[in-house]
Amino acid sequence: CDSQQSFLGSFCSPVFSGEWKATVVKDLKALVTSCIVIPCSFTHPKENLPSSRLRGIWHRSSDKQAFVYNEDKTRILENFRGRTQLLGELGQNNCTLEITDIKNHDNGPFCFRIELARTENDLSTVDKFSFIEDCAELTMLSEPPTPSLVHLETGTEGHPYTVTCSVTHTCPSHVPKLTWSRSTPDKAAESHRQLHPGHWETQSILTFIPEEKDDHSEITCTAVFNGQKTSSATMKLYIKRKENYNHIIIPTVVGISIAVVFGLFCIFIVKKYKNRIAELQNQEGT
Repeated sequence: CDSQQSFLGSFCSPVFSGEWKATVVKDLKALVTSCIVIPCSFTHPKENLPSSRLRGIWHRSSDKQAFVYNEDKTRILENFRGRTQLLGELGQNNCTLEITDIKNHDNGPFCFRIELARTENDLSTVDKFSFIEDCAELTMLSEPPTPSLVHLETGTEGHPYTVTCSVTHTCPSHVPKLTWSRSTPDKAAESHRQLHPGHWETQSILTFIPEEKDDHSEITCTAVFNGQKTSSATMKLYIKRKENYNHIIIPTVVGISIAVVFGLFCIFIVKKYKNRIAELQNQEGT
């Protein structure tokens, strides 16, 4: 709590100073022209506070009056106006901030501030607190991250083949769109998940039946981020043909069959020869 700031009034509430706490993801990477979501939550010792009694504000750490977000949009810094909003409900202790159309100067640090009204009908501020020890600082990216591809080294003609494309991002409210270079009849399943606070992953799984003509062809996965920046990854597809198996299996089967027939023929000849010798020996004996 900062008693030097006039917005705190003539005293600093011991409840706010000792037991209110905010949790903010402090280090995030933001893609210029895209968007970013800064996860934020706070706790307090008071009874359940409705959103109507709470006002959430984000400001630059260097100036508590330099508002990045404020319910009164006229008080927001001009270069942030129309680009920020709270995604969470303050009544649920969620102070998550979204910034869209990221600019090079949006690196922060940005700090969250909570204001408590006296009652739901009396909106005059009774307490305020800036969590200046928990601020988010952004690293600006001029180019988007590259998707990663996971797949088997080779596929088999006529058998299902799967390629997984995934890309990380920091804006779950506007997830990147993953597209494939193959034609539309192939099916792709998309999913989204949080890797850890402030970082998410978008994934697309492409499954198709490769043909002989697909051997040595290329498959490209392209990620289109909010703001229209793109990145892509390409793999080369190697296909085992069915004929390859026939060239091995058929001669092998034929060879074994000939060997078996020849072996049976030899056994038959040897047996017949032994029988003939036995007959001749019997005739000489008589």
